[in-house]
Amino acid sequence: MSEPVRLPGGRDVVGTLDSPAADRAVVACPPHPQFGGSRSDQRLRAVSDALAPDVAVLRIDYGPWDEGRGERGDAERAVAWAAERFASVGLFGYSFGSGIAIRAAAALSDDSEADAPAALSALAPPAESGGESVADALDGVRCPTQVVYGGRDDTVDWRPVVERARDRGHAVESLRADHHFVGQTATVGDVVAAFFRAHR
Repeated sequence: MSEPVRLPGGRDVVGTLDSPAADRAVVACPPHPQFGGSRSDQRLRAVSDALAPDVAVLRIDYGPWDEGRGERGDAERAVAWAAERFASVGLFGYSFGSGIAIRAAAALSDDSEADAPAALSALAPPAESGGESVADALDGVRCPTQVVYGGRDDTVDWRPVVERARDRGHAVESLRADHHFVGQTATVGDVVAAFFRAHR
């Protein structure tokens, strides 16, 4: 079961909430909106399917394009919205969305009045997002973190984030896949879901 969501605020951010009756949730950030990224992305759907029905997933579409700055704020607002309704909230992103998720998790961790995510999973993270180093942003994240990447991914430069995650003792998973995880979406869902289930 899914239901539409429109987040309050100045930007037009909509989403789909899967398994709304669950008591825990994950906010899912899609890939680059200027290249067709949306809440219907198959990797986001795979994570939602793997977590159903006991973990809700809020798959969002960002508001108007803002070079990664407004999009980070969209993710933060989605976490805040979910935190008012669920006992705990995780944060997930794919590609551009994983850079957004990492930066949002760092910002929320640094804000004493915000609801920081309970766990963070980043799939195929880029080296930069919104003009900022994603690896450096990872230093500010205070929750359990997972980074998943495709060993054959030559679309984004994931290495700085993977190396930083390993240095910080975060969970790092490598899949035999390209950036799009062709033929591996079910595996992506299982790997990410297992992480969120272990970090409630």
